[in-house]
Amino acid sequence: MGLLQGVYDAKAEGFLPGGSSLHNCMSAHGPDAETWERASRAKLEPQKLKDTMAFMFESRYAIRLTRYALESSELQHDYFEGWQGLEKHFRKPPS
Repeated sequence: MGLLQGVYDAKAEGFLPGGSSLHNCMSAHGPDAETWERASRAKLEPQKLKDTMAFMFESRYAIRLTRYALESSELQHDYFEGWQGLEKHFRKPPS
């Protein structure tokens, strides 16, 4: 994911223009806990996002980061914390 301008609707906090994130093939990803809660309570109707532009590239291949990217001072080490507040809403069916 990358954000060119505005606010990214699936992660309103901490994802600034010029930022990007990598979620490799077969890895879990999605909106942060706060965005999920807000969307779950929202009225189900079309919503227009204004003054924003985000993009996504998808690949079936795993993408490896360069050493430069892994050692970058811009790397957000606490990025995973956005999902820490998510609760389980699905139960395993009885066998």
